Amino acid sequence: METNLHEIRFSGVEFAYETMSAPLLRDLTLHLPLGWTGVVGANGSGKTTLLKLAVGAYRPMVGSVQGPEESVYCAQRTDDPPPLLGPLLAAMDGAAWDIKGRLGLEADWLERWESLSHGERKRAQIAVALWLEPPVLAVDEPTNHIDAQARALLEGALRDYRGVGLLVSHDRDLLDRLCRQCLFLDPPGATLRPGGYSQGIEQAALEEESLRHAAEQARRQRDRLEREAVRRREAATRSDKRRSKRGLGKDNSERHKRNLARMSGKDGQSGRLLRQMDGRLEQARQKAEEIRLKKTYDLGIWLGEGRSKRDVLLRLAAGVIDLGGWRTLKHPDLVMRPDDRVALSGSNGGGKSTLVRHLLRRLNIEAARLVYLPQEISAEQARGILAEVQSLPRVELGRMMTAVSRLGSRPHRLLESAEPSPGEIRKILLALGIARVPHLIIMDEPTNHLDLPSIECLEEALDGCPCGLLLVSHDERFLARLTTTRWQIASDGWDARLEVVA
Repeated sequence: METNLHEIRFSGVEFAYETMSAPLLRDLTLHLPLGWTGVVGANGSGKTTLLKLAVGAYRPMVGSVQGPEESVYCAQRTDDPPPLLGPLLAAMDGAAWDIKGRLGLEADWLERWESLSHGERKRAQIAVALWLEPPVLAVDEPTNHIDAQARALLEGALRDYRGVGLLVSHDRDLLDRLCRQCLFLDPPGATLRPGGYSQGIEQAALEEESLRHAAEQARRQRDRLEREAVRRREAATRSDKRRSKRGLGKDNSERHKRNLARMSGKDGQSGRLLRQMDGRLEQARQKAEEIRLKKTYDLGIWLGEGRSKRDVLLRLAAGVIDLGGWRTLKHPDLVMRPDDRVALSGSNGGGKSTLVRHLLRRLNIEAARLVYLPQEISAEQARGILAEVQSLPRVELGRMMTAVSRLGSRPHRLLESAEPSPGEIRKILLALGIARVPHLIIMDEPTNHLDLPSIECLEEALDGCPCGLLLVSHDERFLARLTTTRWQIASDGWDARLEVVA
């Protein structure tokens, strides 16, 4: 990347992975100024790829990316601690103290990284990036796993950043409050629109409506000209018959009339009009074909009958669960029946994921009837899952990919991927589980890594689900629609308590 401290410029950029039959991005030209630019699109549309191109981690096959040399990319995954987390935790300067205080970092986080919640890991990742004050900061899904309090702290820290910022997020409110423009990806192209996500999506709807109107007008004009061309062709055929001398015998007077018509060009006018019409018709057909409307797909998943015949799916007597580091979670009697819809909520580090793992070992259902989606799936696990999917029998693969398509991803692009995105691998696991007609679905932070249309599709699918649901999430809108019972964890120092709220 060439040095320019105030902007990033993409010029005719084309990029594809080795496994792809067509470019993911083609002829991409855009200008990214100081401030935050949101990057939105379906899972697998190239959001992470674009961020890596912007920071110089990837090189375009065609075209160029110009911008500052120094940049920081914050990945979606938080498997490993940031390389400079240790120096940040040990730093005593004012900037380090400020960022550690604002995002709530603790001195021992590096030593106990494996025991940190994913939300705590994400805060540490963002803190290191902001402490470095890079001229370019690309952040991929910063609010994944973050509770409401931490989200407010994180948003304030990101708002104070003064460089060129790129933000991939499914958090509509964050995009609206931070971004001065949003880039909407729809491979192989992209459209840059001013304002946050809500303003951009409204503008996109207006553009699509205008395009549909233009397409309808073009089709009507083409159809009208086709009808007129048929009429003129019939007229020209009749004219040719009149001008023909065949069958006239020795009627010299009639032959003389037809010769005069040819000399005056009167009867040839039908042919000339037909040729003119053919030219206009060809132009109308080309115009109608050039207007490309965005393809729409069937969305949502219809779940078959999946209600268990058993009276209880889970029963856990009141007790205490060890959270590690002398911390405990006290809980009352917990019961889940076949059609219960339970929301498990609480602050980061309160023990939600630990409780879920504890419950998984005590379920009263067959393993094949359980769908479990953990908070995070490592890159190695994702590659293994994709390899397993690619080896499925054709019929089973077809059913699974239909379900993936109805969650908003394009199956052919997914099958070509060397490593599916975190959002795509979650869709694959959900689709595989749904094919087995589950009795219980447990999802730990289900909206993490999913694009906005996919979240809406997931809500539609689970809303009509006949089986039991246990959803762990900070997304209150998601929980409010899908659950009827709340298991709320409150943390007080070393101790955490779970309360059941009907």
